Amino acid sequence: MQYAKKDTRLDDYLVTLDSKRQADGKILIDLFEEVTSHPSVLWGDSIIGYGEYHYKYESGLEGDSSIVAFSPRKAKLSIYLYLPEEERERWLKRLGKCTSGKLCIYVNQLKDIDLDVLRHMIKRSWEAVLELYPEHG
Repeated sequence: MQYAKKDTRLDDYLVTLDSKRQADGKILIDLFEEVTSHPSVLWGDSIIGYGEYHYKYESGLEGDSSIVAFSPRKAKLSIYLYLPEEERERWLKRLGKCTSGKLCIYVNQLKDIDLDVLRHMIKRSWEAVLELYPEHG
């Protein structure tokens, strides 16, 4: 995720969403804040992130990103988590109805997934990122 944080208030963003996405967003905000002990920060136009780290790849590309994040997009909820490859499929099978990319999990609605499993996935993702970037922990 290469998004610069904006000064836009999170509440201002949430009111632009339909009522279902607002409700799901608020549930996820509570869950992410509980697990990470960090406040919600709006990154870019629609990503709600927690914590921050600086990455630098061998290619020279570098930037700042949230450690974990989600976006209550119109089509699907997008949940941004880094899970080590050897753990990823096991967690996804337990989560419930979703699709995924390398760092993103797509969910139609929260009732389709197990929030307790998501809680553990957020925690594990947080730990995994800080294992890769220990100077940010």
